[in-house]
Amino acid sequence: MFVAGGLRVGQMGPASDSDRYAYAVAWSEEDGEYVGRCGEFPSLSWLDKTPETALAGIRALVADVVADLQASGESIPGAKQVLFKFARTDY
Repeated sequence: MFVAGGLRVGQMGPASDSDRYAYAVAWSEEDGEYVGRCGEFPSLSWLDKTPETALAGIRALVADVVADLQASGESIPGAKQVLFKFARTDY
């Protein structure tokens, strides 16, 4: 599983509200593609042929949803505190 969240450049902080969220990409046997998800928006997902394009797709989708929520004056989910635990899987 490829995981990326809260992507930042140097000490500048997130470029947008959607950069504060936790994203995950994993292979879906059922769909035969990679699926990108966002922890703060569990109803959203993005399917694509590579993990990189699945991540880009879910990030763009979340950014669009956040912009729509802001435009309509609705509340935007806050970023969750995410702790990652990595385990070896090669033994």
